[in-house]
Amino acid sequence: MNGDPVLALLSLEDACSWRQTLRSSGRRLVVTNGCFDLMHRGHAQYLAAARAEGEALLVLLNSDASVRRLKGPSRPVNSELDRAYMLGALASVDRVVIFDGSRCHRELAALAPDVYVKAGDYTLEKLDPGERAALEAAGSRIVFMPFVAGYSTTELIERILRRR
Repeated sequence: MNGDPVLALLSLEDACSWRQTLRSSGRRLVVTNGCFDLMHRGHAQYLAAARAEGEALLVLLNSDASVRRLKGPSRPVNSELDRAYMLGALASVDRVVIFDGSRCHRELAALAPDVYVKAGDYTLEKLDPGERAALEAAGSRIVFMPFVAGYSTTELIERILRRR
């Protein structure tokens, strides 16, 4: 994102308008999603590789409540607005939308991305059925990026706690 990272954060409605602008200019939209709680090298490599799949990258970011449901009461470490700011500050990320559900099938259906990217620990069979159905209905190409070994937020937190 070039400019102020705060400007990268959009509502779903505004993101859909932006998506239409991209589509009308022939630019491919790549979408990925996740918690992105403690940014690390694995995240940066993954997002740069995802961005290379198209002309614009939008990250669907789990809200604080969503992260707690997925990861437990001690997470997230960083607030959704702080996580959105960090994502928006990366050159590879064009826009960020915070979503509150456990899954993002509603957002994927609304955005109809050209390309959807997930980390290599997923497979087509492991994708949430609602998310997969939304992507297939949109004709999205689904890409699985190799997992960046040695980098995970959970491992990073455990390493920090061991040093206390």
